[in-house]
Amino acid sequence: MLSKRIIACLDVRDGRVVKGVNFEGLREAGDPAALARRYNVEGIDEIVILDVTATLEARQARAQTIRAVAQEIFLPLAVGGGIRTEDDAAAAIEAGADKVSLNTAALQQPALITTLAQRYGSQAVVVAIDAKREGGHFGVYVRSGSTGTARDAVDWAREAADRGAGEILLTSIDKDGTRSGFDCEMTAAVSTAVPIPVIASGGAGTFEHFAEVFTTGCADAALAASIFHFNEHSVVALKQFLAARGVPVRL
Repeated sequence: MLSKRIIACLDVRDGRVVKGVNFEGLREAGDPAALARRYNVEGIDEIVILDVTATLEARQARAQTIRAVAQEIFLPLAVGGGIRTEDDAAAAIEAGADKVSLNTAALQQPALITTLAQRYGSQAVVVAIDAKREGGHFGVYVRSGSTGTARDAVDWAREAADRGAGEILLTSIDKDGTRSGFDCEMTAAVSTAVPIPVIASGGAGTFEHFAEVFTTGCADAALAASIFHFNEHSVVALKQFLAARGVPVRL
């Protein structure tokens, strides 16, 4: 069985790491390079940088932040936020990213998924899906969770996989920053619908939440931010807990 991955997310605004609740009320959490350095030592499996205002402000994710983080780590780095074109993706990868994450742009121009997968390989293309519960389904939102679409998260994940995405980063807007646990129902719905790995995001608060999303949620990886940023839980202790519960992790 493949090891489950623990991923630290650096939500960056104006060159600083921030964190909020339900995509709102952002507060500063530190310097991205310094946090990346710490996570590299602690044994995190991957790091994701998301420029949370890049799309809203119509600008690229800042290359200097990517370079600063990439210089501190020896593990996979994904970058999202403002990746709207093939040139944007190339700039992020040239700055040190191993993967690029598409959200709004993928919905607006799905062919970009295929273009990047053909250029860099599917393993380098992540499609980020921000979703909320809407009655009996999970609606997809864009522009940092501020704008609804007519898309269903499960259907969109299937299409993204068909178009060449190598991974889905699935964030529950309802759970984001609440520390009440991942949306395991939504994660399982997407995970069982696609043949590619799904990263669960939104709601991590305890070690039990990770164990739950890896088992009942069928996630291949779990992403968290604030519980790591503010030194509330160590990556080493989390992995030891999961291993004791029978969840395969890289120790």
